[in-house]
Amino acid sequence: MDTAPLVIVDAANVVGSVPDGWWRDRRGAAERVRDLLVPYAEEGLPGLPDLPVPLELVLVVEGGARGVTSVPGVRVEAAPGSGDDRIVELVAEHPDRARLVVTADRELRRRVTELGAEVTGPRTVRP
Repeated sequence: MDTAPLVIVDAANVVGSVPDGWWRDRRGAAERVRDLLVPYAEEGLPGLPDLPVPLELVLVVEGGARGVTSVPGVRVEAAPGSGDDRIVELVAEHPDRARLVVTADRELRRRVTELGAEVTGPRTVRP
């Protein structure tokens, strides 16, 4: 069993949390979030010092952001359909691990907390 906390990032929600023109280039915006996450794998998340490191970081992309590739420290999962559904699946696949989902989506937060995951908002990874 992997003991590293699993941190699943809702790319669409985190990208959409800052009105910086992301809608003109969804893939590029998701790549910027992916690159922002890289140091957190070893250093931990700002504002969550009690979360043990290293972290397993998974960025879930959908729609126009499909095609973003993984990089060392951040695995990218392209949802075949709904990104929210893929996030719920990932949480359900790892019931014995600490799981943290980064999203502000209320319905997604409800779904993953019912499965025992913790949640935090986009500002945790995008100050």
